[in-house]
Amino acid sequence: MRTLSFPSRRVGEYTITAISDGSLAASLDLLSDIDPAEAGRIQRDAGVAQPSAIDINCYLVRGAGRTVLIDAGAGALRPGGGRLAANLRLAGIAPSDIDTILLTHAHPDHVGGLLDGSGEIAFPNAELVANRREVDFWQDDGNLSRASERGRGNFQIARQVFDGYGARLRRFAHGEPVPGISAMPLPGHTDGHTGYRVHSGDQSLLVWGDIVHFPHIQIARPEVSIAFDQDRSVAAATRSQILDLVVSEKLLVAGMHLGEFGFAHVIQNNGSYALLQDA
Repeated sequence: MRTLSFPSRRVGEYTITAISDGSLAASLDLLSDIDPAEAGRIQRDAGVAQPSAIDINCYLVRGAGRTVLIDAGAGALRPGGGRLAANLRLAGIAPSDIDTILLTHAHPDHVGGLLDGSGEIAFPNAELVANRREVDFWQDDGNLSRASERGRGNFQIARQVFDGYGARLRRFAHGEPVPGISAMPLPGHTDGHTGYRVHSGDQSLLVWGDIVHFPHIQIARPEVSIAFDQDRSVAAATRSQILDLVVSEKLLVAGMHLGEFGFAHVIQNNGSYALLQDA
């Protein structure tokens, strides 16, 4: 099998690799608390080639005898996505090699790749592990009844994935859903939105899920939320808190929409935060 190199970092005994699933087109008009023209200027000043594109990353964590995938991309559900399976193969990983899938949350661009084109599970040997609050939200018929038409489609997709994995679905409330990987509640984007901190010895890295969608904008302006957020004010508060944490701890972060490099640090710059991509 021909293999390619993807962005990777070492955290003690673990190797974390960013595997792209492609990208989504999303208008800057989806952002709140910022003028779209200002948002566009920030993107251009940061040298972003496609200002309205949102990259989709998934993360492969290998070590301690485990092969863990964090999120599975959009699959065939969203134009521009669906590259995860091919890129995993190029990284030398077969679907059957994955023993655990950790979900940050159950939006379509994170769970779509968990099923193949025929609706069967795409990772036959994997346990699907998710925050209990996240699973409960999508399985609640009251929440479904209050959803918009588009939102009801998201419920259908999430339920199809949960049903597909059946007895392979494991819910957790807190702690380490996988040894060496701690769950960090990051509410707002969804009720059970969860980050995962990989730690080994005195080293650690945070996979922060969807803390940002347009990183240059939302790191500099953490009050800016996006229409995909379930609770925009909570999402903004969570973003500010987590930015404070990663700056104070000088913590390397990974995020599903951080861009092609897949890893970054956040720094303070003239009284505000700025993204320093870890190339």
